Amino acid sequence: MSFHVVIGYGPAGAATARLLAEQGRTVRVVTRSGRSPEPGIEHVALDASDSRRLADAVQGAAAIHSCAAPPYHRWAADWPPLASSLCAAAEATGAVLVMLGNLYGYGPVDGPMTEELPLAATGTKGRVRAAVWERARELHEQGRIRAVEVRASDFFGPGVTDGGHLAARVVPPLLRGKPVTTLGDPDAPHSWTYLPDVARTLVEVAGEERAWGRAWHVPTQPARSVREMVERLCSQAGTGPVAVRGLPSAVVGVAALFSPLIRELKEIRYQFDRPFVVNSSAYEAAFAVRSTPVDEQVKATVEWWRERLAAGDRHG
Repeated sequence: MSFHVVIGYGPAGAATARLLAEQGRTVRVVTRSGRSPEPGIEHVALDASDSRRLADAVQGAAAIHSCAAPPYHRWAADWPPLASSLCAAAEATGAVLVMLGNLYGYGPVDGPMTEELPLAATGTKGRVRAAVWERARELHEQGRIRAVEVRASDFFGPGVTDGGHLAARVVPPLLRGKPVTTLGDPDAPHSWTYLPDVARTLVEVAGEERAWGRAWHVPTQPARSVREMVERLCSQAGTGPVAVRGLPSAVVGVAALFSPLIRELKEIRYQFDRPFVVNSSAYEAAFAVRSTPVDEQVKATVEWWRERLAAGDRHG
């Protein structure tokens, strides 16, 4: 029975920790605030950017699954010390560092994104995420750590709430038959990575030495527009079609004056104004995890949201 440490307990961290526990692994989750114990999961409260305390917490671990992320508007300040601490802990303990990344580092590209593309982003968040992986890869190549990065597109599925572009702002309204408003062009093809597939990929690469030392894209279904995904969700829910509208740029500009989060979204607006398509064929050719069929994704998502909303109504 191997010991795994998961950093962060957002949607991806929680899904990864629970999957590891289901597989019979010993799991420790590290977050700033800690949580009550769960079956098979120990929760520890500490700041993961404290390299000494983090190294103590991961002693004996086979892998460190890095699923944490600083607040969106604090990436430039908070990512470097967090990443440095993760690398230091991996070096001190010998644990494999499994990093959950995203596609920001590529910046705007023409055509589907593959892992061979240069990390050419010029925006602050894109450069920060690129630098995090570039440093880990450098240490891996020097033989000081063992590291791998798993890159996902926008999360979709059970457990994805406020941070998802096809989640809290979309699913509850459509379940009530209300119009949906989304960032960017609702008809642009967009890749959605199913959250359980993210967890399965993170767990798989931790035990695959031939995966280490490079980045991989999480197996992801073919790109579908927001409008098509809303239509599928409505069909599954039996609510009938709803209107889907793109949020006008002028509205985003006004909202950005008052919301740090909306201000930060301006940098990655291109991801929703044009096709944003990920190619995961390299991973699928090398390893076992495959993307969950989209109909299964949609069914599980509708059921999860219905249960969540019903629970809220009961306790409201």
